[in-house]
Amino acid sequence: MELSVLVLVVSFVILLALSVPIAISIGIATTLTMFVTIPFEPAIITVAQRMASGINSFALLAIPFFILSGQLMGRGGIARRLIDFAKVLVGMLPGGLAIVNILACMFFGAISGSAAAATSAIGGFMIPIMNKEGYDKNFNTAITVTASTTGLLIPPSNVLIVYSLASGGVSIAALFIAGYLPGVLMGLGLMIVASIISIIKKYPTGEREEFWISLKKFLSAIPSLLLIIVVIGGIISGIFTATEASAIAVLYSFILSVFIYKEVKIKELPSVLIKSVETTAIVMLLIGTSSAMSWILSYENIPQSISAALVGLTNNKIIILLIINLLLLVVGTFMDMTPAILIFTPIFLPVVTNLGITPLHFGIIMVMNLCIGLTTPPVGSVLFLGCGIGKTSIGNVVKPLLPLYAAMFIVLLLVTYFPWVSLALPRLLGY
Repeated sequence: MELSVLVLVVSFVILLALSVPIAISIGIATTLTMFVTIPFEPAIITVAQRMASGINSFALLAIPFFILSGQLMGRGGIARRLIDFAKVLVGMLPGGLAIVNILACMFFGAISGSAAAATSAIGGFMIPIMNKEGYDKNFNTAITVTASTTGLLIPPSNVLIVYSLASGGVSIAALFIAGYLPGVLMGLGLMIVASIISIIKKYPTGEREEFWISLKKFLSAIPSLLLIIVVIGGIISGIFTATEASAIAVLYSFILSVFIYKEVKIKELPSVLIKSVETTAIVMLLIGTSSAMSWILSYENIPQSISAALVGLTNNKIIILLIINLLLLVVGTFMDMTPAILIFTPIFLPVVTNLGITPLHFGIIMVMNLCIGLTTPPVGSVLFLGCGIGKTSIGNVVKPLLPLYAAMFIVLLLVTYFPWVSLALPRLLGY
């Protein structure tokens, strides 16, 4: 066991250090570990089988549909309309543009299900506007990067579907509903910090717009916001499953972007489809290789060993949960969300269930931890993307990120130690 674990960890770290894509790193490290455990030919066959079985799930069919829906939304003029709507709601508050940025990221992230899409679409509009109004560009980038992750908690969310698979079948609908309040709290925490910083820095406040202009912007944004209601309402009411809802989301996004807003041309659809296929292929490769690594970890009894080690340290529920949170935060700094969920859910879920934490509650805790990881160096993908859009460097953005990290961590602790934050809505709706 010791040799196989050593091969797995060392090979994976070396590959990451060489900037090998994480899906390839996971696959190679898993295969090398298999060679230590079983002969060459059975090892190759086993890895291939585990990768195939890892993606052989009906629930995962929702992911390519939600990705396609997000691509259509990203090109369909949705971001601009959501920004206008957010300005109507909060533009007149202290630090108005910063709060508009956060709220627009929450809306767009929830609609698209992608933090990267929210960073690109909202950041591409808001960061130049905020720069022009006198906001510091590093602060603007930090706001966009952190706010874009809230959409991974507010459904529909691909990573919650992946967690459902990794946890052995937690209801996707229940996970979607459970993510609402934590996602909103995360956004509110960021807004409070942004307002305080804006007051201290004396950033400008927007003016209240005329009623008819506000009404026009509100009505223009309603079709975009209705997507969330259609998808989640249909799931909750039992009209369709989460997988069927993803197909409905594609149809709705197509009609909205092509025929109502008319910002996606028919001739552009092939490029939209190709981009969606590329993203889906990357996600599925991550899921396949991560499933293989998760299997070898289970085969070597790693989850049981870690569980015993944690329980051996202390039997205090508060401390164990804090340790798990800190470990997940560290994992999030160098690993993407999808493989992290698939690899570490089987390791930590048995520990927390023994403490009385439900798999539903732990799913929200895990996703929230890894959302923070997307915004942290050295590998935070959303952080890199945001810095590129904001035309700044990670070193310059870290300082304005610190108070935002503090807000996210406080909300994380609140969600961790007060289960009702995640469970109240699912219980209210009978899940």
